[in-house]
Amino acid sequence: MTQITGADEVHSFEEYKAIEAAIKIHSDAAEKGDGNLARTAFYDHAYIVGSIEGTNFEMDADTFASAVTGGGPATNIQHRIAWINISGPAAAARAEFLDWNGMRYTDFFVLYKKDGAWKISSKVFDSHAKN
Repeated sequence: MTQITGADEVHSFEEYKAIEAAIKIHSDAAEKGDGNLARTAFYDHAYIVGSIEGTNFEMDADTFASAVTGGGPATNIQHRIAWINISGPAAAARAEFLDWNGMRYTDFFVLYKKDGAWKISSKVFDSHAKN
């Protein structure tokens, strides 16, 4: 049986914090309406799929970044990360966003750690009724 050390616990905690920081780039970009900042949260190959009020959207990271800029600042946005699950360099996370320009969203992120940095590889989202 493998024993978990204090160093293992610190490393694990640091990984969760690093994933939270990667997702925070996404929420900061929404708050500022800054598509260029949003783009930095995603890998070049990233793909985004979701629904806004029943309309399906599929886009690459560049198109998503343009949508963030086009939507303008979401100055009242609130977010929380509901859960994070990590396995080595792979992770998944669920985040809730309230009042992203009047909408509530649930986002599911798939992240990957490459060269020491976590980035979003894909995002699936759903909007809720308007606030």
